Amino acid sequence: MADTPILKPWIEAIHAYVPGKSRAADGRPLVKLSANENPLGCSPKVLETLAGGHEPNLYPDPDATRLREAIGKLHGIDPARIVCGTGSGECLHGAVQAFAGPGDEVLFARYSFSLYPLLAHKVGAEVVLAEDSDYAPDVDKLLAAVTERTRVVLLDNPNNPIGTFLPRAEVERLHAGLPKDVLLVIDQAYAEFLPEGVDDGGMELAARHANVLVTRTFAKAYGIAGERVGWATGAPHLVDALNRLRGAFNVTASGQRAALAALADRDFVARSREANAAARAYFVGKIDALGNHGLRALPSEANFVLVVFEGDLAATTALEAIAEAGYAVRHLPGQGLPQALRITVGTPAQMDDIAAVLRTLCGERP
Repeated sequence: MADTPILKPWIEAIHAYVPGKSRAADGRPLVKLSANENPLGCSPKVLETLAGGHEPNLYPDPDATRLREAIGKLHGIDPARIVCGTGSGECLHGAVQAFAGPGDEVLFARYSFSLYPLLAHKVGAEVVLAEDSDYAPDVDKLLAAVTERTRVVLLDNPNNPIGTFLPRAEVERLHAGLPKDVLLVIDQAYAEFLPEGVDDGGMELAARHANVLVTRTFAKAYGIAGERVGWATGAPHLVDALNRLRGAFNVTASGQRAALAALADRDFVARSREANAAARAYFVGKIDALGNHGLRALPSEANFVLVVFEGDLAATTALEAIAEAGYAVRHLPGQGLPQALRITVGTPAQMDDIAAVLRTLCGERP
């Protein structure tokens, strides 16, 4: 008999999630452009609502009823087909936990959200990475990687950390090519940053098919990452599975109130989208001007840009110089991207500062 409890081998193999840094090596606080937070903050309506306070001695609504109704009204979804979570991460975890386990495979593109491997490892499932096409997810390569052991396919769209976007036709083609007993999870954490009227059709697939789940979050465009609120929608049996697995009273009272206020301010979301698109395009232009030095900004529809360093300037050198200038950006060697930095789109002034650092490193006039 063992002297101590024996850890499951698949849990022992997990590497804990590493959040974006907010301090330099010497402890100096940095402007955090490493976590894809909203530089505009959140809606004034959210701040006003939270300032009103609540009764912290009381449990929140365990079913987030009003919030599900508001989400359903906005997106044209039956609230009974919506489940809220502690961030979209809880919904993603529930989806993998419900349908995959030891001996099963969880499939996603090589460069995807860093949480995905953890979700698979937590349930003892095997991670399968589909090859990319110039870093971006490729439907043909995803489908080619499907085996009889595939149980869940995870697609972040727009993608994180690359930022690319698979259009509706490609997402539909991916779904059509999957066996009906494989769950397709479409993670739309950055969907609110897409141009108005553009979407990948995931909500429609989730409404029509029994094997599609869509997740969203209030952490990005809505600007309430600290409240940890997300949600998912899909067929009734999928929502039922997530409700069985989610934590009791999982979305706090303040989180529910903040999300309701955020949903009510569509102008703030529109401003966030427009400001992000303008600052992102400006920054990409600055990076494109350094292309002769081997810097390349990958196409992005999210609120960040992945800059690939393919010349003499190393990503690690740029990372250190950017930190010296007072900014934290994301270096991702653990995701197979030692040659790249993911840079959250901040204010125009912040993007100017980072562009100036890179120009100086390349020997150009700042």
